[in-house]
This record gives sequence, C-alpha cells and structure tokens, in this order.
Amino acid sequence: MTRGGKRIGAGRPKGTGKFGEPTVPVRVPVSLVGEVAELVELKGRGIPLYSSTVRAGMPTMADDHMDDRLDLHNYVVQHPATTFFVRVQGDSMINASIHEGDILVVDRSIEPRENSIVIAVVDGDLTVKRLRRRNGLVELVPENDRYPVIKVGAEQEFKIWGTVTTVVHRV
Repeated sequence: MTRGGKRIGAGRPKGTGKFGEPTVPVRVPVSLVGEVAELVELKGRGIPLYSSTVRAGMPTMADDHMDDRLDLHNYVVQHPATTFFVRVQGDSMINASIHEGDILVVDRSIEPRENSIVIAVVDGDLTVKRLRRRNGLVELVPENDRYPVIKVGAEQEFKIWGTVTTVVHRV
C-alpha cells in the first residue's frame, strides 16, 4: 500500500463544505482576521422582512409568511468604499427628523444636489445641514428655526464631506 499523494475519492466532495461551494485561500492581515471571520459569519444572516406593511392608522391582519430577509448593511450602504457613519450632536436638523444621538449614513460618492442633506466642514467645524445654492453662493440651512442659515463666504474654509443617505434613529 502506498502512502501519501493523491487518492481517488479522498477528501471532502466539492461543494459540500460549510459554504456549499468551492472556496479559495485569501491573505488577510492578522489584525483583521477577527473582523473578516465575523463578516463571513454575518453574511447572509439577514433579519426577516415581511411582505405586509404596517399601517400607522387602523390595524389590519398581517401576512403569516416571511417574504424575504433584509441585511441592514446592504440596505443602507450602497457604496461601502465611500460610506461612513457619524453620530448627531445638537438639534439643528430636528424638523428633518434628525435628532441628537442619531447615526447618519453618509456617502461621499453621491454628488450633493440642491436641498440634499450634507455633512460639511465650515472653518474647521463639522455640521449637518440642508444644501442650498443661491446666486452663486452656498447656504447651509438648518431644519430648526432657532438656528441661523450659514452663508458660506469665499474667504471661509468650506468642503462637503458627503451626502446623508439614511438616518438611524432609535425609539
């Protein structure tokens, strides 16, 4: 009997492992091994999404069956390489349903348009406001009448960091 080497029928049949498909080795920095393992575990573990909607008025019967699974990360992050999260401090955007402590999902790859809610830097300070352009000037408009409109002058340091795409708000 020979020892070692390839033997017909030896090993796990292809496509029957933990992932149900062929796998490949990947080099990962040691510092990221835990995060990558966690990501692999979470992949495909979405939260149930039911096909029925929830009425805010009169109650109705809900469907008995789950329609799909929802991965919140995939739902709120369209461009992972250019997306970041930031926590809100203050109440200048309260009328846009952005409250203190909320988490904003911000995408740097989305070009801000008129009335977009943006994260901007004005003279070194970060702010979240609605973007308006009037007569060639930029205005950052709060959604709370207690706060003034920020009119960005040519002499000011100003940069838009990204467009807010989602607000994560706990009740």
